[in-house]
Amino acid sequence: MAELEIVFLGTGGGRFVTLTQRRRTAGIRFVWSGWDIHLDPGPGALIFSVWRRLPPSRVYAVLVSHAHPDHYNDAELLIEAMTRGMTKRRGALIASRSVLQGNEVCGPVVSRYHQSMPELVKALSPGRSVEWEGVTVKATRAVHSDPDTIGFRLWFPGVGEVGYTSDTEYFEGCGSQYRGVRVLILCTMRPRGQPWKGHMSTDDAIAILGEAEPEMAVMTHFGMKMLNAGPEREAEEIKKQTGVDTVAAVDDMRLKVGEDLQVVMPRRRR
Repeated sequence: MAELEIVFLGTGGGRFVTLTQRRRTAGIRFVWSGWDIHLDPGPGALIFSVWRRLPPSRVYAVLVSHAHPDHYNDAELLIEAMTRGMTKRRGALIASRSVLQGNEVCGPVVSRYHQSMPELVKALSPGRSVEWEGVTVKATRAVHSDPDTIGFRLWFPGVGEVGYTSDTEYFEGCGSQYRGVRVLILCTMRPRGQPWKGHMSTDDAIAILGEAEPEMAVMTHFGMKMLNAGPEREAEEIKKQTGVDTVAAVDDMRLKVGEDLQVVMPRRRR
């Protein structure tokens, strides 16, 4: 069976975690079949890709869910790496409409110059999908302050599907969009009892998982209040209430998705 490796280069999100870097905001790298996908490359995505020995030049697709800096900041740098310093038309850029075209609230946030070099540039809206080098990327609905925000379902041949909610509040049917995914990555900004409009709390994650029922859930994109509350404790509560194996990601955590799901925690560094 084929194997996919998901590397959580950064597990922080929101303004104050971004500005303090209490957790990194470098996004998520999917290592797949000789090339990589970088999802939501926020501040630090380039630096920590190099530091983690994941060459930016391996990236063959950049995915951006919406036009907020903690999700898009390093996208242009990764496009430059992907296109060999803007010398070769190469790779794919798949993003929300706000990222590529802008809307009444924000964006565009990737320049026309950088959009000119990938082989494929695609703005997705909920329910739309695109195939790139055998991987199918489908957009899901999200409710956030950027009205064009999308989540993703990524289908990898021989592995199955991985879901990513991006920033969203709970809405009816939110979880059902992810039924059938093996792993659901949840941008869980806030702990229990501390909701924030346009964002997900632990309570919302519980409701979503009750509908989605994946094999495993991974919490990430933590805000200050979540970090203060303790993501590991929140993950335990989610597992208790839903029965879904739930992991609170940490920077540099890896998840191997093959016949089985294997979480590899990073070694402590001096």
